[in-house]
Amino acid sequence: MPDRLTVAEREAFLSDVRIGVLSVASDRPDRAPISAPVWYDYSPETGVTIIMNAKSRKGVALETAQRFVLVVQSEAIPYRYVTVEGPLSDVRRPDTEKDLLPLAVRYLGEEGGRSYAKAWEEAGAADTDLVYVMKPTHWSTADFSNDLG
Repeated sequence: MPDRLTVAEREAFLSDVRIGVLSVASDRPDRAPISAPVWYDYSPETGVTIIMNAKSRKGVALETAQRFVLVVQSEAIPYRYVTVEGPLSDVRRPDTEKDLLPLAVRYLGEEGGRSYAKAWEEAGAADTDLVYVMKPTHWSTADFSNDLG
């Protein structure tokens, strides 16, 4: 049986740079929930922040559901994961300097992040994307370190 992470461990784990998998109830009754890899940011004060196209299938589903789940895992032994779920606490237009650039630098480094942010602005994404913030209300964690023997 896996161990659970402490509050401090789960918050540190979620704060690390990892790809998360967002899941949201489908906006269509004939389809399963939508799940997709996303960049995210997390802080205990704010919660989980993502940026995506509001007109995408995920964006439309988020508008309807007003909540999502994010699963973050380590892909190296010892395996661990954190799952958070909660309602949207904020939805707003992104500010390149405040919202997009820190996220891009988090995942791509300073040079790559600045280049990505510039291309994002030039593509007009600031007009189509939204910032979605979720304050977790439910947590699930697992640490398989002790299962290795």
